[in-house]
Amino acid sequence: MTAGFLLIVIAALLLFGPNKLPELGRAVGRTFREFKDATRDIVDDHNQQPEVKKTEAPVVSTPQPDQADPRRLPE
Repeated sequence: MTAGFLLIVIAALLLFGPNKLPELGRAVGRTFREFKDATRDIVDDHNQQPEVKKTEAPVVSTPQPDQADPRRLPE
């Protein structure tokens, strides 16, 4: 874990230089903070919505065997 972290820090120093790293770190921190705030807002909105009560399924009348269904062809 530590060796991997050191490798990433050395690569970042070589790519961006020591002057750009604090600015890059702030940008990453802001991005994570905005993401965290947005996810918190979504979760809060989801929890505040009133629960929809489940209603019973509507009763559908089925034609009796002696009644002809107008959608079917005569046999």
